[in-house]
Amino acid sequence: MNVMPKIGQMAAWVVALAVAGGTSGCAAHSAQERYILVSANLTLPYWQQAAAGFQKAGAEEGVKALVMGPDTYNVEAEVKAFRAAAAEKPAGILVSAANADAMAPEIDAAIAAGIPVLTMDSDAPASRRVFFIGTNNLEAGRLGGKAVVKALGGHGNVVFFSMPGQANMDERLKGYMDVLSEKPGIRVVQTVDIRGDARVAFDRTVAFLTRAGDQKIDAFVCLEASSGKDVAEAVRRGNATGRTILAMDTDDDTLKLVQDGAIAATISQKPWTMAYVGLERLADIELMKNKHLGVNYSADPHSPYPALIDTGTALVNKGNVAEFMKTGQ
Repeated sequence: MNVMPKIGQMAAWVVALAVAGGTSGCAAHSAQERYILVSANLTLPYWQQAAAGFQKAGAEEGVKALVMGPDTYNVEAEVKAFRAAAAEKPAGILVSAANADAMAPEIDAAIAAGIPVLTMDSDAPASRRVFFIGTNNLEAGRLGGKAVVKALGGHGNVVFFSMPGQANMDERLKGYMDVLSEKPGIRVVQTVDIRGDARVAFDRTVAFLTRAGDQKIDAFVCLEASSGKDVAEAVRRGNATGRTILAMDTDDDTLKLVQDGAIAATISQKPWTMAYVGLERLADIELMKNKHLGVNYSADPHSPYPALIDTGTALVNKGNVAEFMKTGQ
């Protein structure tokens, strides 16, 4: 598993970049340089934020920043989009791997062709990508797990909504389970695969709300961005009380539901920052003209690259939601 780089390693990387051609944003970049962000679902507010960050960095660097990917969650379509991006031979690609196994061969082929690839949001750790930028998802899950324990008082039944096989959600689930496994009074009833469709979460929540007594579902935990709102709507329509909902991410609708108390808390990420930093680092790699792509840098104590750039998380609840709404997080 990736670990955070030591401060000394990060400092060495910055020095190497400065020696190679100066800081990002300098005139060494060509206006013809193209960088491509590949996403699995461009219609989600999360990915619209990421696209905005990517294009902002591109404008500052004086390079072309393009965004590609399907308009609905579709692993095969994302793989095709990545393949098309690589065929354009850009200066670098930033990609969120909706399915790590499916994306890894494509990443490796791009690296072999001399195209630097960074992953963001959801990693493909077995691939030869240079490094990952995004949330420490294991810690995000642990943060959420502690919130569930506190909300339930250490007792109750929990259901998860996820997309198994997507690395970021699998790590979040593991983080939750690390915490919940130490609480024998909390039982995980099921992990539901929503298959990229939040309506599945709505329908399954409606069914779960019919359970009573010892079978009652006390908490619904959403490991991706879209299902929290649908779960909250199902609970509202069912006039269900005594249910805790934990969501993911901070789009406007989710924050309003936190403010209203319909969602107990959500875990913030920084997709704008992930993509902004991603383009900057790809631009830095272009200046370095590194000819050693595909090396296992995680095993190299003198690597010019970190293993992970952690863009941070926070638990958003009624106590601090106003701050997040004000800053547009």
